[in-house]
Amino acid sequence: MTEPIIAARPGPAAWARLTLTEAKLVARDTAGLVVPFGLPMLIMVMNGLGADRTPVPAFGGLPALDAYIVPMTIAMVVALIGIVNMPSFLAAYRTTGVLRRLSVTPAHPVLVLVAQAVVSLVQTVLGVALALALARLSFDLTVPRSLAGAIGVFLLTVAAMYAVGMLVAAIAPTVNAAVAIGLALFFGFLAMGGGFGGREHLPGWLADAGAYLPFGAALDLLGDCWAGLTPEPGQLLALAVTTVLSGAAAAWLFRWD
Repeated sequence: MTEPIIAARPGPAAWARLTLTEAKLVARDTAGLVVPFGLPMLIMVMNGLGADRTPVPAFGGLPALDAYIVPMTIAMVVALIGIVNMPSFLAAYRTTGVLRRLSVTPAHPVLVLVAQAVVSLVQTVLGVALALALARLSFDLTVPRSLAGAIGVFLLTVAAMYAVGMLVAAIAPTVNAAVAIGLALFFGFLAMGGGFGGREHLPGWLADAGAYLPFGAALDLLGDCWAGLTPEPGQLLALAVTTVLSGAAAAWLFRWD
């Protein structure tokens, strides 16, 4: 009796080829590059022009620009790219049938999700780096007092935001649906996390919840690193839990069509 032929799972070379292909496709979409590269600098300029350089005791003697506005801008950019921009590309592949054709290959959903996330992550890192360089040159931005901590928090923030974005990409049937879901989450995170004003203006329970959602946690943790303060362990844990749960749900709920 002939044994059934089992297709082998793609190896590292296949992952690399798929990631490179994703990068080429994204690079050809000029309009899609505006969000990761142009938007961070625009947001930084808009926030930085009206910022006061007066030291604030609550921020460890740093100006509000350094310890609040820049962390808020970084968290906002990562959230927008990870939750809104990145899922729209995968949703477009689903709408055009690209994912349906991949479904008959040995490719695993995680392979597709991670390839797109890696390409988008490179864009995010470059976009944030350009925005920080602009802030340094234009507004005399200081280096975080806890530089290693700031890098670690940034990477954890990226992981959490992108895990949520992958979950959106996994379930959204169309591009419009992905954008709608992503924007709803993006503005919800901002509203509860302090993106539209201090959380102290929110009801107590809502402000407490917002501090542990991805945007609020990232804002506080990055600000603490800039001011050289000790990060809140609960907020670090919240970002880690968001990453694990959202990433696992994305792989489980992934839809090819």
